[in-house]
Amino acid sequence: MDHRSRLAWLDALRGIGAIAVVGEHLLPWVVPWLRPYWFNLGIYGVLVFFLVSGYIIPTSLERHGDVRAFWIGRAFRLYPLYLAVAAFVLALSPWVAIRDAVPRDPSAVAAHATMLLDVVGVGGVTDTMWTLSYEMVFYLLVTALFTTGTHTRAWVPAVAFGMAAVVEGLLVGAALLTGAWVAWASCGVFLAGMACLLAGRFRTAAACALGAMALVLVAAGSRVPWLGLAILAVMFAGTAIRRWEQGAGRLWPVAVTAALVAVAPIWAIQGGWWWVRPQVWLTTVALAGATFAGAMALRGRRMPRALLWLGLVSYSLYLVHHPLLKLGVQITGDLRWAPPSAQILAAVAFLTLILAVSALSYRYVERPMQNLGRRLATRRVPAAAPRVPVKG
Repeated sequence: MDHRSRLAWLDALRGIGAIAVVGEHLLPWVVPWLRPYWFNLGIYGVLVFFLVSGYIIPTSLERHGDVRAFWIGRAFRLYPLYLAVAAFVLALSPWVAIRDAVPRDPSAVAAHATMLLDVVGVGGVTDTMWTLSYEMVFYLLVTALFTTGTHTRAWVPAVAFGMAAVVEGLLVGAALLTGAWVAWASCGVFLAGMACLLAGRFRTAAACALGAMALVLVAAGSRVPWLGLAILAVMFAGTAIRRWEQGAGRLWPVAVTAALVAVAPIWAIQGGWWWVRPQVWLTTVALAGATFAGAMALRGRRMPRALLWLGLVSYSLYLVHHPLLKLGVQITGDLRWAPPSAQILAAVAFLTLILAVSALSYRYVERPMQNLGRRLATRRVPAAAPRVPVKG
């Protein structure tokens, strides 16, 4: 079984996560009577995504042992579609208003440039971009751990972030770092650090500075501080699962982390939303964990082709669906009180459009840019990338 087929179960999970997020936004606007309230579809989907990232991203970096290649690959994986969707939303702004959470000043540009939106207090031009902030924070932390050779004990940050989420939920009710300066300062540090990582100069110092900045931002700049820390706990739990699978760790820290994440919002100061009520939150977290565990248990079997295809286009699906839904509802008008038959037809039409555009954006934006990134990443540079032996 080749490497790609062995990872098919992760593509299936991405497909499940993406379609769950689409459902979270589609149902309330078009078919509200089908929306579940005993768990949150959107949070379930993003937790599945975060577990997948935690499982695979550190392994990807360690397998190649090349920080420069890793970041080139990530940049060409994420930024082309991200920028294309941002441009699409801006082009639609005369007809579909941009979110109020997006500042009407250049700090929005600085925040979007780094993808650190949610941890610098800036709303993304599309609602779903907030999760990319935590992906980026995770990449920065993983890079710092890797370059310092402290990356093999993933259970430590998993449990530490879980504990921090509980404590911060009890003590902090809002972001401590606010103002446009946060976006500008983080953008400056980010660009300088990336320049060093890609050039191979002061690489360890740059990675540590970026990791430290990421820690400060997620703890003090997140819109919902306890949630940002809980998300990182989930991602490092995914890494700890991978270590256990490799024979280099145990599963008990994953269970401890899951328990900490589960209780984090229960007594949190900042937590009045329906989806963090104990029963809903616990169910959502449990379902995400069970989905990941079930897919992992079946990883040696053939995955449904529909899920694999959804996983392939999952990033496109995740980013393009929300602006397309907003545009569609702008055209059709409010469908929440339309006859059920009309709602179902509209939902099918919207979903068909979303899937078609996702397929096109993957074919003409994502795939060519990923291929270009791979070619650039394999070019030799004068400074050799550090290689750290992987245990297990």
